[in-house]
Amino acid sequence: MPSSPPFDPGDGTAATYGRELLERLLAGTPAGESPLTHVASLPARHAQHVDWPQWAAEPVVRALREHGVPQLWSHQAEAADLAANGEHVVVATGTASGKSVAYQLPVLTALATDPQATALYLAPTKALGADQLRSVTELTMMDPALSTVAACAYDGDTSTEMRQWARRHSRWIFTNPDMLHMSLLPAHARWARMFRRLRYVVVDECHAYRGVFGSHVALILRRLRRLARHYGADPVFVLASATTAEPAAAASRLIGAPCRAITEDGSPHGPRTVAMWEPPLLRDVTGEHGAPVRRAAGTEAARLLADLVVEGARTLTFVRSRHGAELTAMGARRLLAGAAPDLVDRVAAYRAGYLAEDRRDLEAAISDGRLLGVASTNALELGVDIAGLDAVVVAGFPGTVASFWQQGGRAGRRGQGSLVVLVARDDPLDTYLVHHPQALLGKPIESTVTDPTNPYVLGPELLCAASEMPLSDTEVEEYGAWDVLTRLAEEGSIRRRPHGWFVTPGTHPHADIDIRGGIGLQVAIVEADTGRMLGTVEGSRAPATIHPGAVHLHRGESFVVDELHLDDGIALVHAEDPEWSTSAREVTEICCISIDERRDHGPVTVAAVHVEVTHQVVAYLRRLPSGEVLDQIPLDMPEQTLATRAVMYAVDPGLLSRIGLTADRIPGALHAAEHAAIGLLPLVATCDRGDIGGVSTDLHPDTGLPTVFVYDGQPGGAGFAERGYHRISQWLGATRDAVAACECVSGCPSCVYSPKCGNGNDPLDKAGAVLVLSAVLDAIGTGD
Repeated sequence: MPSSPPFDPGDGTAATYGRELLERLLAGTPAGESPLTHVASLPARHAQHVDWPQWAAEPVVRALREHGVPQLWSHQAEAADLAANGEHVVVATGTASGKSVAYQLPVLTALATDPQATALYLAPTKALGADQLRSVTELTMMDPALSTVAACAYDGDTSTEMRQWARRHSRWIFTNPDMLHMSLLPAHARWARMFRRLRYVVVDECHAYRGVFGSHVALILRRLRRLARHYGADPVFVLASATTAEPAAAASRLIGAPCRAITEDGSPHGPRTVAMWEPPLLRDVTGEHGAPVRRAAGTEAARLLADLVVEGARTLTFVRSRHGAELTAMGARRLLAGAAPDLVDRVAAYRAGYLAEDRRDLEAAISDGRLLGVASTNALELGVDIAGLDAVVVAGFPGTVASFWQQGGRAGRRGQGSLVVLVARDDPLDTYLVHHPQALLGKPIESTVTDPTNPYVLGPELLCAASEMPLSDTEVEEYGAWDVLTRLAEEGSIRRRPHGWFVTPGTHPHADIDIRGGIGLQVAIVEADTGRMLGTVEGSRAPATIHPGAVHLHRGESFVVDELHLDDGIALVHAEDPEWSTSAREVTEICCISIDERRDHGPVTVAAVHVEVTHQVVAYLRRLPSGEVLDQIPLDMPEQTLATRAVMYAVDPGLLSRIGLTADRIPGALHAAEHAAIGLLPLVATCDRGDIGGVSTDLHPDTGLPTVFVYDGQPGGAGFAERGYHRISQWLGATRDAVAACECVSGCPSCVYSPKCGNGNDPLDKAGAVLVLSAVLDAIGTGD
């Protein structure tokens, strides 16, 4: 690694402050051991101001001015104009570009000029919804003419009394797709006042609605528009998004109607320094099979967070998992305890799964500056308005270019420089990106993958629609759902009658759907001795994360799980701080149900297939902080079955023999190729590697050949595997290059090891993986 990494000066604008912070982080680094692989300087962007539109209500303009908006930026005015003229619009500009003003202006104007008008706001996270409600509430308190807006939250944290008040009095409801699906739409008669005069629907951070979750939300919004029409309303949709490819097409697909896009950002932004940071190899430490071990990204991020806090830099560190956020915050606090004890209490973790009151306290502390450093999951990527930070540390590529810029965009006070650091994990994709920075910094933002025609999503959603109001034959044809409903009718869930399609008695479709694609309900984590509820975890994640014996971290405290009762939705824990951590081991089996598409390339066959994947947690490992495994303890967790889609390639054994792979090496070669391919699929599909899984075998019963599968981790599929199938040359080419370029000898977490592997990363054959991938690429050619 070069001691002086390449420095891209951009257009010559120096991000002085960000560069100075970076140099302070590097202080004391031995010559020739710099963790930097690339540094880029992004220039400042200057504001483009425009006048207030004539149609805007004067009380609203006064309130916005008093709230710190003296003038509109060009993109705010353009989006607001389109909405006021009755056109659906999506404003897709950068983080902290004031997208909220683009919908606040037309919505509040409508509510101020029509005393019966109503509006609805949807956010993907509670934190974001609460933050936007605070902003609107402050605006409506600034002028008596806005006092009747009565903006109100309606989510899982809202009390029964407030829900009743909201139905009767609020003219702007702040909620989320989950509550819209579970509460407002099925009880639409009780919400007739709102539906009858619904003028606007705001869909915030709409780029978050992708995959199965996005497909559900797309159909929920169609159900909303259907019921609004029933009550005589035709609301205008105003969507806000991070910068993304083809935002108009994505937004139109989401709401089911044509949508205009505003993409030219007129807001100012200070210059930013973006650094690619690869943690160093640990001296005299080797992992399994003697592989070299790099310092963990979370450990490195904790050190950077502590150093930046000492420098007085307001810093947000994004970590990939809830457990990782806790560990990073604890690590930073531990370092500060020795270097700057007075700063220990100004660092905390923030993640989903906290109780509502805990989240609100943390959000307030972040907003008012009491917290100087925060380690968070992506709960804050879309959450509280905390733009204007001095630094953002991203511990591990977040899965999409859009998410990286959304997280990194939190840094940068207007007119002042800032620092963004991407810390690479021991992961093939991260390793590839820090050594090929243009694959991130020079890559277009991804498009959003949603598929409202997915039958696993469409069928249940249409049952919900029919239970809300019978479906007509015309509507069924518009949805393209005749075959889906016919199958459901055969199963007895719905019946076709002369006046439409009706759900059968006893069918309760709303309660049967988890729109976020999980399997099972929430499991409460409870301290057995005190009865204190610590938080929750999705039922699908419970066997792997809160099984008996698992170590659970919560706001800096450590607990050990005693009992897990999935049927009752509860896990009992006791306070304990063991010296080890735990990680689950699971086995996975996969079988082909049907073939969607197939291409034969001589000795290699590539296909897009329907599969059924069965997972079972069978044991867990206890590891010391050094990575040493203490023992493996067996578990008996229930099986979880997933029907989904996959991309697969099968290879003739004769080809493997010709490239020098003996029979004993084939399992390890395929296994290593599978791991690496999972890590690199996000290069060609809008997904996080956590959204996908894989299976490899030297003789699969359905193909009769050595076969590798990579599958969508969502029921019915989410389009990721299909993208991999159609761009398999590009995908596997990048996979081969990443494995071949890795510095290790026999494989490591940066190339072919996977922290999620149910087989303990055994067997793995790095050199064999390169041979397999090269042979497959030679057979299929370069045309995707």
